[in-house]
Amino acid sequence: MTTTAPAVLDPVGPVPATRRPRGGGGGLLRFIIVRFLLIFPTIFILVTMVFVLMRSIGDPITAALGGRLTADQLAERIHDAGYDRPIFVQYFEYIGQVFTGNFGTAISDGRPVTELLLTYGGATLELAFYALIVAFIVGIPLGMLAAYLRDKWPDAILRVFAILCYATPVFFAGLLLKLVFSVWLKVLPVAGRASTRTELNMSKLGDRRTGIYLIDAIQLGSPAAIGDVLQHAVLPGLALGLLTAGVFLRLVRTNVIGTLSMDYVDAARSRGVSEFRLVRKHAYKPALVPIITVIGLQIAMLLGGAVLTETTFEWKGLGFKLAEYLTARDFVAVQGIVALLAVIVALSNFIVDVIAALIDPRVRY
Repeated sequence: MTTTAPAVLDPVGPVPATRRPRGGGGGLLRFIIVRFLLIFPTIFILVTMVFVLMRSIGDPITAALGGRLTADQLAERIHDAGYDRPIFVQYFEYIGQVFTGNFGTAISDGRPVTELLLTYGGATLELAFYALIVAFIVGIPLGMLAAYLRDKWPDAILRVFAILCYATPVFFAGLLLKLVFSVWLKVLPVAGRASTRTELNMSKLGDRRTGIYLIDAIQLGSPAAIGDVLQHAVLPGLALGLLTAGVFLRLVRTNVIGTLSMDYVDAARSRGVSEFRLVRKHAYKPALVPIITVIGLQIAMLLGGAVLTETTFEWKGLGFKLAEYLTARDFVAVQGIVALLAVIVALSNFIVDVIAALIDPRVRY
């Protein structure tokens, strides 16, 4: 007589729909939509803060033209500009203008702020690009070296170097670099974005000019022009890039050390893998993921530091113009440029967050 073994029941049973793993695509799409929608309240809050701070100084007409016009002329200009209306009326009108792309018109020279972006924005973007290259080249390798030599005297020196990079004012670092490399050694230009000859040659490009000198020099096809542009970019890029390099150095060091304590790294170490190979092969890539997120935060720092860097090196970008308008007490232009930079920072953070979510799926949830 044969017996049939009892059926083995699945103690778990079918996986309910709520317990099934969700696909990454839906999570990514939801993350992108939520982050995109958050751009609008972020811009709204930043623009509101800028408006309140600027209006706390007084009306822009009196600030810019007070002392140069009579009382009757000032009153007429204030009325024509609408600054004698209730502050809430001015605020909602300005918010409406910002969300339609109108950031105001400068009082001192009558130029729209959006035109300033097209004219000088390329210079600031180029400077930020050079600064990020310096930050990557300096911060990431030194951070890996500090993690490899952790708890030894070179590690302490590198950590002090990172603190100095972060804490040193940008304008002071720029002045030191100019003193050493331009005045003493005479190997690099002291100021400007290019020599007069290179700028004259780039003016021949006409409508093909982008405002980004490196791209314009490449369009010329002249190695001399490309070298001239890069020589002028070394000191401003170093001054601004070292500020971010200090942040990258500390961040890479901390993340590499944390990765080296993981179980899979201990397993590789037990198989006789050298410490240098562990840092270079196993701990390097995971340590770079947080840097993508931090870049979004550093963009605001780079744009803020660009004001001092561009002024120190006469690098004619948005920061340089912002300093000019501050000197002229043209608070309409200052308000417009700062609000425009706030929009750029918000959009840049959105792009960086999406890139981070693509690289690391954990960011989506």
